[in-house]
Amino acid sequence: MYLYADRFGTPTNAKKYTLATWFKIAKTTNNNILNYSYGNGNRGLIIQVRNGDQTLRVNDFTAGVTDHYDVRTNRVFRDYGAWYHLVVAYDSTQGTAADRVKIYINGVQETSFAASSYPSQDLDSFIATTPNNNKGFNIGAYYNSSGNIDAGNYFTGNFAQYIFADGTAYAASTFGSTDANGVWIPNTSPSVTYGTNGFKLEFKHTGSSAAASNFGSDTSGNNNHFAVNNISTGAKQTDTPHNSFAKLQETNAYASPVIGKNGLEFDSNSSGGSALPSTMAVSSGKWYAEFKVTAGGTMAMGVSDIGAESFRTGSTGNNAINYVYGGQIMRNGSNVQTSLATFTTNDIIGIALNMDTTSGNVAFTKNGVAVGSAQDFTSKPNFAGFYIQTHTSGGSQKGEFNFGQPVYTISSNGGDGNSDANGHGKFEYAVPSGYYALCSKNLGLYGG
Repeated sequence: MYLYADRFGTPTNAKKYTLATWFKIAKTTNNNILNYSYGNGNRGLIIQVRNGDQTLRVNDFTAGVTDHYDVRTNRVFRDYGAWYHLVVAYDSTQGTAADRVKIYINGVQETSFAASSYPSQDLDSFIATTPNNNKGFNIGAYYNSSGNIDAGNYFTGNFAQYIFADGTAYAASTFGSTDANGVWIPNTSPSVTYGTNGFKLEFKHTGSSAAASNFGSDTSGNNNHFAVNNISTGAKQTDTPHNSFAKLQETNAYASPVIGKNGLEFDSNSSGGSALPSTMAVSSGKWYAEFKVTAGGTMAMGVSDIGAESFRTGSTGNNAINYVYGGQIMRNGSNVQTSLATFTTNDIIGIALNMDTTSGNVAFTKNGVAVGSAQDFTSKPNFAGFYIQTHTSGGSQKGEFNFGQPVYTISSNGGDGNSDANGHGKFEYAVPSGYYALCSKNLGLYGG
């Protein structure tokens, strides 16, 4: 899934540009934030979070010839539950080499680099080169030297407020500010001169034309719209820098399942057991999530003591409560209720976690109907998290978690679904009274 567009015209000033965007990573890969395609030996640009070391790289180059500049941070990007704000400001007119490429993360300029080579003074940027494949700007993908999309270099995660300015190098303060709690927050209406090739993507439809009726609609006023590739309406989520929702946490995975759909799809990828927890764990409050089974099999989902990491054992573990495909509710690996409703493909399992009782408890629903009764933990976890798990048989098993930002189609209420009492989240079924979506705004209210 990616967006692409040709260069829109002769640059306003090829010696200056700014990229500013919010991003949230869901998976370790070469997460490409921006690629300007070089194709067949022409010049290009890569801005990406690198696979392996998870550093950020800004690299302008001519294929097989030279790097015009190559800057890589020492900072790593491994928090899959966090939104990052990135600003790359290019100004080759500066007399000091290090001032020609500036990188800001969450409003703070980076000063520590694993590698740093800077452009020569007054060097035209990548945008001075006309692309030869009609797909110059690529957001979320990378064109290799053969002029083909590299399947191993898609961005997996979320973007918000994606801005490119042609002809001006802006500081981070143009795009955000620090609130009273010291948190960097977005400026929803930054004062930007976009220039000929500039654009602002808010990932919303702005009109009825083919160009303006998709997620690549440019809202800067330039009408520099992007085409989209394999992006469905489900790609637009309620997860934003203003309110971050839980996802599945790759760094704590058991047995290497595949993570897709912005960190919400689980694929066991084998006949062996595997497991994944959520990126957010809680110590108090009442919390609700849904899980849609998309490829049935020997699955279980529920809540686990994250501190004990019981979800990683490949079994039902200890201090864990889960609902099993065969119609059982299990606690610590033993059945506590049996002969309940089974579940299979297309069923949606509701999971309600109550951490405000002495022991804490978990209740389940199947397609909106209660399954069994709520079950207490043996001892209340210090931090409990939602998780999905498969057993050692049944082949590939898949499903999609929904913590309030669904990737599956919601059919209830005309597609608007059901929110919690605070108006957060979007679920297929009604959120139990007093329970809330697992997101940063609710965590701030209920001390999760």
